[in-house]
Amino acid sequence: MPIEGFSDNAINILKARYFMKDEEGNLIETKPSQLFNRVATYVAGAEKTNKARDYWKKRFYRIMMNREFIPNSPTLTGAGRDMCLSACFVLPIEDSIDSIFDTVKYTAMVHKEGGGTGFDFSRIRPKGSMVKKTRGVASGPVSFMKIIDAATEEIKQGGVRRGANMGILRVDHPDIEEFIQTKRDGKSLTNFNISVAITEKFWKALQEDEEYELVAPHTGKVVGKKKASEIFDKIVESAWAIGDPGLVFIDRINELNPTRPWGEIRATNPCGEQPLHDWESCNLGSINLARLYDRKKKEFDWDRFAYVIETGVRFLDNVIDVNKFPLPQIEETTKLNRRIGLGVMGLADLFILMGIKYDTEEALELAEKIAKFMREKAEEQTRLLAEERGNFPNIENSIYKGEKRRNATVLTIAPTGTISRIAGTSSSIEPVFAFELVSNILDGKLIDIHPLYKEWRDEHPDDPLPPYFVTAHEIEPEWHIRMQAAFQKYVDNAVSKTINFPNSATVEDIKKAYLLAYDLGVKGITVYRDGSRAEQVLEKAGEAKKPVPKERPDSLPSRTDKIKTGFGTLYVTVTFMEQKPFEVFAQIGKSGYSTMADAEALGRLISLGLRSGIDPKLIIEQLEGIGGSEPIFYNGEMVQSIPDAIAKVLKRIVGEAEINYDEKDMTVERCPVCGWPLPDEKCPTCPNCGWSKCGSQ
Repeated sequence: MPIEGFSDNAINILKARYFMKDEEGNLIETKPSQLFNRVATYVAGAEKTNKARDYWKKRFYRIMMNREFIPNSPTLTGAGRDMCLSACFVLPIEDSIDSIFDTVKYTAMVHKEGGGTGFDFSRIRPKGSMVKKTRGVASGPVSFMKIIDAATEEIKQGGVRRGANMGILRVDHPDIEEFIQTKRDGKSLTNFNISVAITEKFWKALQEDEEYELVAPHTGKVVGKKKASEIFDKIVESAWAIGDPGLVFIDRINELNPTRPWGEIRATNPCGEQPLHDWESCNLGSINLARLYDRKKKEFDWDRFAYVIETGVRFLDNVIDVNKFPLPQIEETTKLNRRIGLGVMGLADLFILMGIKYDTEEALELAEKIAKFMREKAEEQTRLLAEERGNFPNIENSIYKGEKRRNATVLTIAPTGTISRIAGTSSSIEPVFAFELVSNILDGKLIDIHPLYKEWRDEHPDDPLPPYFVTAHEIEPEWHIRMQAAFQKYVDNAVSKTINFPNSATVEDIKKAYLLAYDLGVKGITVYRDGSRAEQVLEKAGEAKKPVPKERPDSLPSRTDKIKTGFGTLYVTVTFMEQKPFEVFAQIGKSGYSTMADAEALGRLISLGLRSGIDPKLIIEQLEGIGGSEPIFYNGEMVQSIPDAIAKVLKRIVGEAEINYDEKDMTVERCPVCGWPLPDEKCPTCPNCGWSKCGSQ
């Protein structure tokens, strides 16, 4: 049963990630009201008087309990627990070993607190450059990205999730081609999203079909030229193949950055919605638009929207003052600019409630109206806060010099994967991925049904679905980009939006999307072609997916057991990937070539099944008990044949692994918290428990 108006799914997420627990793992908080009371009390602690603290605590609490506003995950997790409450960070990385390994350390400290990190690797000298001090040869930025990636792999955030990174390289860096290709193998930089920082000089060369200059960052000298169209084609081809790299229009970001007089922005957070200076962080929170639709009056409540915007801006500004920053450099820079990022979620659900099709001019008009209203009200509130509390300290180094303003920026459109699950609404400004999501489990299927879709179907069981029930893959990429641009027109930070393509999309389709994104004024773009990875995780109901054997890495841990058979001693070696049996090698001594060949063939077929996601228990069931001509007793049990012997070894190993394979499907990427299949996206969020790969919301 739902608790305090929150769905069972939301309660599961809160239990898994946000409710406080004691040292033995027992829940201290068991209801949303307890969680939100803790968060509201702590954030209201920034107020100056007891009266103000009590007043704002109640307002913060109500909008969270009403599911009208939810802050980013680190705030829910860390409030009142002496933890960092910010989601987004950018760390500098300079051209020296000291700086690089200091950054590795700082990354670990940020990830430990639950934040995502962004880096610009453009200041690192290119591969093959001379290192004067040692007379050695530089290994280049990609090699150091791999060091941070490896460190990230070892550091779990909050014990349940790994860190997420954004790696950026300027298009005029000499190693740009290596950077573009580095994730094509499907194994490198798995904890990174990557984007190419596109300059205006490059774009001009692209438009005029000319060459552009490559510049060595450590000398500032031009070291070569490349045809802009050739590099752009490589970017597009890689994005078509694997979804990386995206584009960041870095000169546009700096041109529109309110604190540009103070210095250059070089990087963003992992999902690209938050451009930041070196050492800067930002805390985020999102308003649930669907909850602001009055279903009785059949209209959007603009007055309530204004109230929630006002409350949300104050909440996020308070977070800066009560925050526990992971590093003093981050605290100093964050408090200089006091960036906040108020965003939205539930846009697609609002469209459904209003009977508006996502990919229409009517939808774009409403989106712009919402974004414009939000910007006006947030600007109004930050000015009022400045009158009460003072300007952000760095205002003299900003475009707001001489004005009243508490925050350098106020709006961000973030992915909201986890918090939208808590709020029970669609994610960010994204369309609904699918109204019925099917997870393929070998002994059955699990279906996740969108609540508004279910509600309509219950009321109209025999009627065709109205056209406004439209999913992400039914929407042309152009409309995805136009929706992103509609919000970016008024958002002073940036907008995270995945541009979905069907599997049949061509390289030329991706190219057109990248060109359109620039033309429409967005600050960055990420594309994802359905099924462009070997493993497709979630699929719409009715679709089938062929199993694809996973590629074997160069080395894997293994275990070898011996067992006697009627044909001699059998040695069974089982390799493991992600703590799961991955391959089986069977060798038998003192036997004929035919028997040895049979054992090898069995091992190969079993390995193919395991690599393709077959449950080991199903393999055991098929092999166990197969009779043979030379049964033998061994350790008190009958070993009837070589297949029976392999089954007994596998059964022993699977039992000791203590993994519930009845609920595992190894062809898919799974949530590290609950094991549920993750959506086939670049920044997936678990549909079951809310764990997010990119971590920001």
